[in-house]
Parts: sequence; structure tokens; C-alpha cells
Amino acid sequence: MFDQQGLSLDQAPPVSVVFGLFLTGALFGLLSAIAVLYFGDSVLDSTSAGAMITAHLLSLGFAMSFMLGALFQMLPVIAGVILQNPLPRSNSIKALLSLGVLSLIAAFASNTGFLFLLASVSLGASLLYVAWTMGNRLIRLNSHSASSRGMLYALFSLALLVLLALYLTTTYAQMHSGVYFAVVKQLHYSFALFGWMMLLIISISFQTVEMFYVTPPYPKLLSRHAAPTIFAWLIITSVATLFDDTAARYMMVLLYGVYGIYGIYTLIRLSQRKRPLTDATVWFWRIGMGSLVITMMLLVTHAWIDNNTVLKVIVVLFVSFVLSVILSMFYKIVPFLTWFHLNAQGYFTAPMMHEVIHPKTAKKHLWIHTAMVASLLLSILLPFAIYLSGMLMLLSFGWVAYQILHANRLYRHTQQTGERFEMQMDLLPR
Repeated sequence: MFDQQGLSLDQAPPVSVVFGLFLTGALFGLLSAIAVLYFGDSVLDSTSAGAMITAHLLSLGFAMSFMLGALFQMLPVIAGVILQNPLPRSNSIKALLSLGVLSLIAAFASNTGFLFLLASVSLGASLLYVAWTMGNRLIRLNSHSASSRGMLYALFSLALLVLLALYLTTTYAQMHSGVYFAVVKQLHYSFALFGWMMLLIISISFQTVEMFYVTPPYPKLLSRHAAPTIFAWLIITSVATLFDDTAARYMMVLLYGVYGIYGIYTLIRLSQRKRPLTDATVWFWRIGMGSLVITMMLLVTHAWIDNNTVLKVIVVLFVSFVLSVILSMFYKIVPFLTWFHLNAQGYFTAPMMHEVIHPKTAKKHLWIHTAMVASLLLSILLPFAIYLSGMLMLLSFGWVAYQILHANRLYRHTQQTGERFEMQMDLLPR
């Protein structure tokens, strides 16, 4: 993915695009930690306002911001898709996304119709614009890799989940009766979790796991056909949900199996890597994939046995999966971009990647993250442990925010004081 032979400043967006979205995500992560401390163990009760607020701070605030930042960076490299004027585009998306998330959280807290409408307009405008702009570029490609094809289907899922969400928010705003509210809510969750998030993560991993860790490639049957098959099956089960919710629940078991197989294959590939050294990012991947496999096994069980405790474990492990993978990519992307942009601008004093974020720093965060996941699981049985989880979440997301600010400060300091090769002086700084 980050092969410098195929990457240039003309292709890559300004570093501020990615850093800005990442920092926005980290700040929303801090807000989610505050929500956990405020609402306590009720955040594990899916019917509570605290759970809705925390879930959307993590998914729409933290995860969405990081995923959009990753897309801005990866589309030019993986698919050769160049987005014109990336900085103003990303700033507009970031502003509308932030306004939408804050409005939605305030709406859940106050049950105010106007805020639900404001959230509908802001989130609908920003996310549908992302899905249309990026998806339109990908559709026009003459040929696709496994990663670019997966990203396209992830963007299709993003568009559908936003449209479904607009039905829900306008129902909350009492603009219509919401006859299909329960069904649409279930479909919204399906396309958010098993469409957008899962498809984007697996499509990116097809490229990055092999490249970062020098592993054997994924089986072609999985890499070529997973994304279209998963998306098609989501559509089929969505239609089935309209007629028979029980049948649709059983049909989802096949999807759980596919994701479980993907998780097992990823764990196997990580054990076959040719680089013997194990850094923190490998363990982030292992925690994420282990959480995914167990989550899918529990979802298969939950299809037949409806147990509230099992459902809470599923929620925590799915959060562990998403956060672990995002953090593993974060610790690869931020140091690389800092070094790459400065090096490409001709600064021979550009800091090396380990000088931007030292591997020992990532390892310390790994322990914080592991303790956070463990405390969340413990809080299912011992509710007071949720406050330990909230404190660890504050530390974890604060750690991420600090690393972004540190990398940006190092980047700007090098631009201001660093020495450049004369032959590179004609390059515009990013």
C-alpha cells in the first residue's frame, strides 16, 4: 500500500487531511470515554440513551473519522483514484460530520426534534457526499484489485446505512409515523457493522497485511469474491427481513461464517510472516482478529439462543475488533506519512519513522488497550468495573490524540528548521 515507488506528492493528499480527520476521531473517542464515565454500566444496555450516545460517538465520531482519513490516503495508492482539492473537501466533510455527530448526541440526550433534523442534514450531506464522490471514482476504474473492489462495496453499504439512518432520525423528529422503524433500525445496524465497517477493514487488510508484515497472500477465492458476495447477501437478508425476521436471522449465520473464516485466515497469515520481529501492531491485529472470530461464534449461538449477557459480550468484542484494527493501522500510517512527505519534499533531516512514534510507545498503548478491553468484559459481571474502563478509554484516546499532535509538531518543526536538497526546492510543501 505504501510502496514509495508508486507514491508521489502529486498522488498523496496533504498530510493535514489525514491528521485532521484522525485528530477529530481521537477527540470523539475522548467524548465517548466521558460518556462511559457519566452513564456507567447502562452503556451496555442497548435500549438506554447512554448506550445510543456512546455507540454513535465511537462509530460515527471515532471510527468514521479514522476510516475516512484512511480512505483519503489509500484511494490514490491502492486504486489510483485522485481526489481533486482534497484539503477543502476533507475540511467540509469534517465540519459537517462533527456538527452532525454532536447534534445527534444532543438529540438523543434531549429528544429534541430540531436536533434530529439538524443531524439528518449534516450527516446525510457529509456521508452521502463521501459515498458518491469516492464511489463514483471507483466505479469508473477499468480494473479492480481485491482492495479497491472491497472499498467500492463498503461505500455502497455506507450510502445505504445513511439512507436507513435518515428514516430513523426523521421518525425521531416526528416527521412521519415510522411504521417500519424496528425493521429499518435492524437493517441500519447490519449495513453499518457488517457492511461498511467490516467490508472496509477486510478490503484494506487484503493489501496491508501482506505488505506490512510480508505474509503469504490471502486465498484468491476469499480476496476476489468476499466483498461482492457479502454485499449481495446483505441485500438478500434485508429483503428477507421485510417478510420473515426469524428466517433473516438464520440467514445471517452464513455471513458470520464468512467473517469468521476471514479472521482465522488473517491470524494464520500473521503467524506465517517472513519478518521474525513482532511489534505492537501485530498484536493489535491479533487481538482484533481474535475478537472477531469469537464474536462471530457467539453471533451464531445468539441466532438460536437469545441471551442478554452473551449480547453484551458480543458488543464488547466487536468494539475490541474495530478499535484494535484501527489502532494497528494508525501506528503504521502516522509515522510513515510524516517521514514520506518530508522526505519527498527534500528534507534530508526528515525524522525516521521510529523517531515519529517509537515502537515502545505503541507497545505501551497496546497494554492500555488490552486492559481497557479486559475491564469492559469484566464490567459485564462486575458493573463498577465500567468506571475503570472509562478511565482507560480516556487514557487510550488521549494517547492517540497526543501522538497525532506530536507527529504534526515534528512535521512543522522540520519544515521550518530542516535542511533540504537544492534539487527538491521546487516541490511545494504539504
